[in-house]
Amino acid sequence: MNFQVTGLGLDKMKLDSPQSFLEQEEVEEAEDGQLLEPEAWRTYVERRNTLQEFLTSDLSPHLLKRHHARMELLKKCSYYIEILPKHLALGDQNPLVLPTTMFQLIDPWKFQRMKKVGAAQTKIQLLLLGDLLEQLDHGRSELDALLESPDPRPFLAGWGLVEQRLADLSAVMDSFLAMMVPGRLHVKHRLVSDIGATKIPHIRLMLSTKMPVMFDRKESVAHQDWVSLRWFVTIQQAVPEQFELRYKLLDPRTQQECMQCGIIPVAACAFDIRNLLPNRAYKFTVKRAESYTLVYEPWRDSLTLHTRPGTPEGPAPSRLGKLGPSLIAPSER
Repeated sequence: MNFQVTGLGLDKMKLDSPQSFLEQEEVEEAEDGQLLEPEAWRTYVERRNTLQEFLTSDLSPHLLKRHHARMELLKKCSYYIEILPKHLALGDQNPLVLPTTMFQLIDPWKFQRMKKVGAAQTKIQLLLLGDLLEQLDHGRSELDALLESPDPRPFLAGWGLVEQRLADLSAVMDSFLAMMVPGRLHVKHRLVSDIGATKIPHIRLMLSTKMPVMFDRKESVAHQDWVSLRWFVTIQQAVPEQFELRYKLLDPRTQQECMQCGIIPVAACAFDIRNLLPNRAYKFTVKRAESYTLVYEPWRDSLTLHTRPGTPEGPAPSRLGKLGPSLIAPSER
């Protein structure tokens, strides 16, 4: 759908007139009204108001900005397979089978295959979300350009197409909102192998989302030969989580300095690393510890800190390098 947007006729304005730009706009609207019959003009005003209301409510810049922020957050999330068992066969007195028990029944090879399917489904869903959001941005730009046209006649002539465009954009928005939440994982094959039982439990697999782990950049600070790291999760889980903290010295100058790196399992949202080299840059990354149900984790937060210069009274940097880093949790300080 193409709408021709004509010029605004700025060369015809009387710039030396005492009228304000607001008054000039009112004059232009009055002139536009003279191009149409009174009934057609009322129809034009009503339809223009309808379009403006759609752009300020259903497709407002604030709403699109918020959806872009949510999209960026989803790109940083971790995605997992969640097992939702159902009741066993009718008449069985056994209670719900717990997820830990279900893992004992699920074929490990089939489950690993299912994780690959889950990763592919998540990637496709994120791509579709990005495409839908791009359609919403483009649609708003089109409608904005239509509102800026000074000639009401093309607007009225193409109103049928405008109505269809509004309906299409509403459908795109509905699809976008529905796809924001990970849904059921499509299972083509039975995951539970033949266990020699007459009643095989029913399994339902869902894709679940966990918010990204991010460093607290205000609370994470570097000292002369140690750093204090803090991180957080936007929505805390009901059970304590395990994290994996990595660090490495940037631009090592000797073979010994190449040893300034490591991977640290942490069961809290804070950790201190000591015996680092002064006046050097270190890179740190944090993420959740590996989980059997993890299917897709496209992002991990990283932070670079520069330790403070050493004092003349302190030990030489070469000695610090030989000592190697010391790992101390906050509770041990």
